[in-house]
Amino acid sequence: MNTLTLYPLSNYSFETKEPQPEEDPSVNARLQRLESDYHEHGMRRTVEGLLVVHEHGHPHVLLLQVANAFFKLPGDYLKPDESDLEGLQTRLHYRLGPASAEEGGESHKMLAEEKRGPGDWEISDLLAQWWRPNFESFMYPYIPAHISQPKEVKSMYLVQMPERQVLTVPRNMKLIALPLFELYDNSVRYGPSLAAIPHLLSKYNFIMS
Repeated sequence: MNTLTLYPLSNYSFETKEPQPEEDPSVNARLQRLESDYHEHGMRRTVEGLLVVHEHGHPHVLLLQVANAFFKLPGDYLKPDESDLEGLQTRLHYRLGPASAEEGGESHKMLAEEKRGPGDWEISDLLAQWWRPNFESFMYPYIPAHISQPKEVKSMYLVQMPERQVLTVPRNMKLIALPLFELYDNSVRYGPSLAAIPHLLSKYNFIMS
């Protein structure tokens, strides 16, 4: 069985940075842009990072909460020429890395130099892929038999968290640590891909450091 070392939530500190508004104001707008991008570049590739810590001896997943209601893993869609690994590292750094020097002046520049860069995120196993067969919100953990050209593939990667780290969260979002028992069999609240995370992690032997 694979092993995964988890560190306590208290090992991590949290800062804030400038808001990062969603690129699309609604689900319909996102699907419309997906269709436009598909006709120009082909199938969209999206990457997400699964960050796991522990609290009171139980694994917790770090999720971004948007608008006090919507939960998602950190990540985003890739440019056509980007690899999964480099693209995910870049997006994790953009979403949770230190504020840029432009945002906070010299003090932020000095802090940024002391903190992690895009290449420091340790990307581990590919845990799952979810496929979008049409320009609709539904995604499946397989390509339906009648679909020859899916419109999007979303790849979920495990990220090995370091023993300690500063995570900098956009002000318009919250970073929430949710226990596995909250996600398990709870697709009504969190959606099928997040509710599947406890199953995906069941192959690991957790080492609580």
